[in-house]
Amino acid sequence: MSPSAGKTAAASLGIAAAAGVATFAYGALVERTRYTVRQETLSILEPGARPITILHLADIHLAPWQHDKQDWIRSLKIFEPDLIVNTGDNMGHELALAALEYTLEPFAGTPGVFVHGSNDYSGPSFSNPLRYFLGPSKHKVKNSVLDVAAMESYFEDTLGWLNLNNRARAMSIRGSRIEFFGVNDAHRGWDRLDQLPGAIDEERENVAWADDPGPEVVSVAVTHAPYQRVLDAFVTHGADVIFGGHTHGGQVRLPGLPAPVTNCDIPRDQVSGLSIWEHAQKSAYLNVSAGLGTSIYAPIRLACPPEAVVVTLTARDFSYS
Repeated sequence: MSPSAGKTAAASLGIAAAAGVATFAYGALVERTRYTVRQETLSILEPGARPITILHLADIHLAPWQHDKQDWIRSLKIFEPDLIVNTGDNMGHELALAALEYTLEPFAGTPGVFVHGSNDYSGPSFSNPLRYFLGPSKHKVKNSVLDVAAMESYFEDTLGWLNLNNRARAMSIRGSRIEFFGVNDAHRGWDRLDQLPGAIDEERENVAWADDPGPEVVSVAVTHAPYQRVLDAFVTHGADVIFGGHTHGGQVRLPGLPAPVTNCDIPRDQVSGLSIWEHAQKSAYLNVSAGLGTSIYAPIRLACPPEAVVVTLTARDFSYS
């Protein structure tokens, strides 16, 4: 190689290295905290029903020092949600509970439902990000243990939210009847799909409106990790809309291309956003949030900013025969 060619090659390598450093810096310092709100509208309520505003919070992965994230989530109260759907992975550090309580305090008294992700039970640990290309991540037994019982108590007793971990519940919101069912973290295999039919049947038999022919019931299903087996079961049980998280939308992407990884078995083109999930000639809307956080050991996002989702349920149009 001639001296000039060597200099050209060295210059090219230098430019590539500088571009890589700049990209990493943008993802770590800018896009990771470029919080966004995605808004969707679903016309699934019966004709004449009043709109219902749902705030979907996913994968907060909160650390005590993340004050910007805490304040931004608190500011979402401006949307005046009628319902909070929390799809898990709230705590990203073993000392995050007090910060999480501060973050969610504005939503006390707002009806809500929640399920857990693995990072509600155990804290994050460092892992090689290239492992995600080999399939869904594995749990490490050495992870720090989180106080999930205290978090549950805060959600249920202080905020007044309903626990949907392998359970079914129901409530009336703005005159509409809504039933909910959900599963515990499918990523860890804690989804008890075998228990779901019994839980749903029991709720439907004992709900306050069981013998009252009032408004039709809307079914909302909730999971942390949107594995296909879970989505299929939800559709089978009559879900109208499904909420999920876990994927971080791929977290690091190339603009205009599907997510390179999903950390579960959902198709890459449904890793985030609103889509339709079909199974056995039935279907439901599927809203997968790209989430609000990252592991403290992988603090970067690229072409995939953190998001909260505001979903407005509206009435279907009147139909005439």
